[in-house]
Amino acid sequence: MTALFAVVDSEGRPEGCTSTEIVPWWSFTKTLIAAAALRLSEEKRLRLDAPIDGAPYTLRQLLQHRAGVGDYGALTAYNAAVARREQPWHDDQLFAHIDPAALLFPPDGGWAYSNLGYLLVRRVLERTCDADLQEILGEKVLRPLGLLRSRLGVSIDDMQQTPFPGGHGYHPGWAFHGVVLGPAAEAALALHHLLCTDFLEPLSRNALLDRHPVGGVANGRPWVEAGYGLGLMNGTMQAAEGHAPLWVLGHSGSGPGSVCAVYHAPDLTERLTAAVFADGADAGAVEREALRHIVRAS
Repeated sequence: MTALFAVVDSEGRPEGCTSTEIVPWWSFTKTLIAAAALRLSEEKRLRLDAPIDGAPYTLRQLLQHRAGVGDYGALTAYNAAVARREQPWHDDQLFAHIDPAALLFPPDGGWAYSNLGYLLVRRVLERTCDADLQEILGEKVLRPLGLLRSRLGVSIDDMQQTPFPGGHGYHPGWAFHGVVLGPAAEAALALHHLLCTDFLEPLSRNALLDRHPVGGVANGRPWVEAGYGLGLMNGTMQAAEGHAPLWVLGHSGSGPGSVCAVYHAPDLTERLTAAVFADGADAGAVEREALRHIVRAS
């Protein structure tokens, strides 16, 4: 495994041995999308608990994967088109394959991870701001957090600059909710500032952290018990044999050619934030590596 990492200390200072290469943040992008939605809610431009366009679910339910919306990841046609390196479908083409109105369960009646749900969030944000997601994330999250090199990936060329060959030739538009690309250090800084500063108002921060338990996780992952807030994974991970499970906040992600884990442990004396990106498909490996960096000072 070829891994790149970054660590931010309690004061928000990136430590030495920090990679500056551009990497895909995959589903950690969901955390930033949720932050953008919360900032628009603070501006009274969005309501978290109002039904969306006559649908039975709300923005909050979409952000927490509790709307009942299905997912496209297992669709044969989708995976075949990605493998053939075709241009990404338009939204209407995607909806012809998976109907966002065909719910798996009534809103708040269960939990199901849904990239399609986050596409619906993206559409709400873009319609509200009359701008594309790249501009919205830049204005509401990335630039205010001081992240100067990170931006939304929009082309195959964007993926060519990453150090993971398995993602070369992939069009990030196939991740319909969007994928931010940037240095590992900026991913760690993003999570640190979201959790450890007043970037979000108290009510928004509480909403971000609001936890719905989702139970066990697949073998090979260090999770003991997992939950999900608004675009934020939270729960306990087993940091090392003989140590008590550690409470963590952040997000993991995966896509063609690489995986990532960006996490913070709020209960440790030295409150480090770590971001790890690696080639391959072993999500558990990058989660364990992030934990190793987080607990080394404890």
